[in-house]
Amino acid sequence: MKTENRVKREIKLLPHLFVLLLTVGGVFSFVNAQNGTIRGRVYNAINNEPLEFATVVVEGTSMGAYTDSVGGFEINKIPPGLYNVKVAYTGFNVKTITEQEVMNAKPVILEIAMEQSSETMDTVKITASPYRKTAESPVSLRNIGVNEIARNPGGNRDISRVIQSLPGVSGTVAFRNDIIIRGGSPGENRFYLDGIEVPNINHFGTQGASGGPVGLINVNFIREVDFYTGAFPANRGNALSSVMDIKQKNGRDDRLGFNMTVGSSDIGATLEGPLGKKTTFLASARRSYLQLLFTQLGLPFLPTYNDFQVKTKTKFNQKNELTFIGLGAVDQFTLNLEADSTREQQYILANLPVNTQWNYTVGWNFKHFFERSFLTLVASRSMLNNEYVKYENNDESSEANKILDYKSQEMENKFRVEHNVRLGDFKLIYGTNYEYARYLNSTFNRLSTPAGLDTIDFSSAIDLHKYGVFGTVSRSLVDDRLTLALGVRMDGTNFTSETANLFRQFSPRFSAAYNLTPKVSLNFNTGIYYQLPPYTVLGYRDAAGTLVNQDNNIGYIRSSHLVGGIEYNTEFNTKFSAEGFYKLYDNYPFLLRDSVSLANLGGDFTAIGSEPATPESEGRAYGLELLAQQKLYKGFFGILAYTFVRSEFTDASGNYAPSAWDNVHIITSTFGKKFGKNWEIGARWRFYGGTPFTPIDEDRSSLVQVWDITGRGLPNFDQVNSLRLSNTHNLDVRIDKKWFFEKWSLNLYLDIQNIYNFESQGAPFLDVIRDDEGTALLDPNDPSRYQVEQVNNVVGSVLPTIGVVIDL
Repeated sequence: MKTENRVKREIKLLPHLFVLLLTVGGVFSFVNAQNGTIRGRVYNAINNEPLEFATVVVEGTSMGAYTDSVGGFEINKIPPGLYNVKVAYTGFNVKTITEQEVMNAKPVILEIAMEQSSETMDTVKITASPYRKTAESPVSLRNIGVNEIARNPGGNRDISRVIQSLPGVSGTVAFRNDIIIRGGSPGENRFYLDGIEVPNINHFGTQGASGGPVGLINVNFIREVDFYTGAFPANRGNALSSVMDIKQKNGRDDRLGFNMTVGSSDIGATLEGPLGKKTTFLASARRSYLQLLFTQLGLPFLPTYNDFQVKTKTKFNQKNELTFIGLGAVDQFTLNLEADSTREQQYILANLPVNTQWNYTVGWNFKHFFERSFLTLVASRSMLNNEYVKYENNDESSEANKILDYKSQEMENKFRVEHNVRLGDFKLIYGTNYEYARYLNSTFNRLSTPAGLDTIDFSSAIDLHKYGVFGTVSRSLVDDRLTLALGVRMDGTNFTSETANLFRQFSPRFSAAYNLTPKVSLNFNTGIYYQLPPYTVLGYRDAAGTLVNQDNNIGYIRSSHLVGGIEYNTEFNTKFSAEGFYKLYDNYPFLLRDSVSLANLGGDFTAIGSEPATPESEGRAYGLELLAQQKLYKGFFGILAYTFVRSEFTDASGNYAPSAWDNVHIITSTFGKKFGKNWEIGARWRFYGGTPFTPIDEDRSSLVQVWDITGRGLPNFDQVNSLRLSNTHNLDVRIDKKWFFEKWSLNLYLDIQNIYNFESQGAPFLDVIRDDEGTALLDPNDPSRYQVEQVNNVVGSVLPTIGVVIDL
């Protein structure tokens, strides 16, 4: 939904933004220093021992260095810009680190862990590739560098939005960054920060799922991201669709550094530097100004968010190191009651609740290195506080007007230990994990169900003990042509007697990769994965205090995966791949009040799943992914991906129906080019097939007693996802100009989302018909009902942004 005046204002703003960018570029274009540095350390990933005389080369230049006795290297007088760095050492796999941005303000510091190759002499030299692939995950793994995130057109420096450019990934409406993986729901994803699980990475996160409108992770902290859409490592549990493993950079060790960023919705500052001789730190804070912009635009809702992030890295000695992370957010969502002049504004004000949310994660990751192995100990604590309040006509003068009063907390304390061992040609990873979680919920909600009006009023508290064991063994055979990996994990929790049994959640997985030639490989994975339903489902109680879904035998959701593909890597940093996938779901919660599978929910605000359920929903998703990707090579980079996907889950009758994520066809194309004098231009085009939606039950929704409580049309889940929206597409464009001075750098960018102003069709909404005074009109033939009509829902407008990034 949008207003015509808002679109016109945004379009008129575009030429002024271009003029501003070009004018600033002209003022500073005469200044450009060239004295960048790349330095760091090359070491054995298994034991942290330095690798002396390793070769480090800056691709595209004649610059390079050999490492010294402690594995250190330094390459100076590099012209500022983006470079790939290649590292080689006898007996180890060649490694390429892509898109390292060199500037004068600070050195690029690389900690390069090298993987030992087979002890058998290679008869086939495998092409060194910048695309990451592991023995356990030879398929469904994408690696993303920080510059790919920062410069992504329309990405707003948000990792979740950048992920939406990859094959097999789609999103929801334009103002959210939900990640939909191969037809699975947004609640099937897991996130890790330096090996520490982070339950939430979004502001205003949807409780019970994983998405939100704005990302929480500061891109200035990110070094690279490993994104798994299948073939999950055994040490990463409780995921059905994806695992995002975010690796943060270390703070600079020479002096204090500062970064300031002004983006489309917030302003942030990052400070980094040494804390003594053995410790470095990164710390940041961000504050949004969306509430000011939304007030000027006359929008009926005013979001405000703040976030804080910190990392320290302490290297006690060569054998012991400790990483600490902290991540937190404070979000407030209020209503702009003065913005009620249009039908759209009135509709939004009538059904949106006021929301307050805060969350944090703190964690420690300790590593100890032995001669042929290393031990990892991880401990963390996370907490989410989520509150929603809604009154009839937004009148807070009386408690009798209260429709919704929801307060919930999720607290998790986690511990994991794992051991990585190299035994000849075998690699072994094994370990165990334990978690104590506490969930609190206090809910008062007047609502309408298919059975009639109801009032939910309960308080709940549950304590869960979760535990698991895991292990993986892998090795290369046939002169390194064939790589095999066999893994298993078992998980349990005290929720029911069945979930407490580790063997009921026995999760095997097997991977194989065979190199037909040095550039072409066949890849395969199959596995069974388990995930607990969200706490909202597990902790639901009725008015009598009964833990309803415990009695209904809700347990782990099961998903069986089968993935196979072929890939071709060239010496020009180009990759072509094709992967087919099939996923089969069992034991998904089926929500009894609404008669819909939980798998269809998660792409909206508020919380999902807090109602009675049974473990009777089943599902399936299958499809094909085609990818052509160019990592940075002679100034060019890009991705072209096509996905065919079908996603279906059972309805109340046990019949398969399209899920809410059944796009069928997804096309994404992201390309960019670096030009002289540090200009860069990029574009991203996305096409999503129309998604299914459920029609509105006008008969029930129009009842006065129902509408006064809900303020919106209620879906008719007897016809779940029986209608489909039209296809949607949009083009985002970004222009960057950078200046590198002796002690600081400046990056100005112009980012224009949906540049040709495509207006996509959203699901229509039901609204009452009002008179000139704004009073809802009763149906003259039935005074128990309002007069209602369905209103077209159009989403999409041109969104221009000028951003400023300063590094000191």
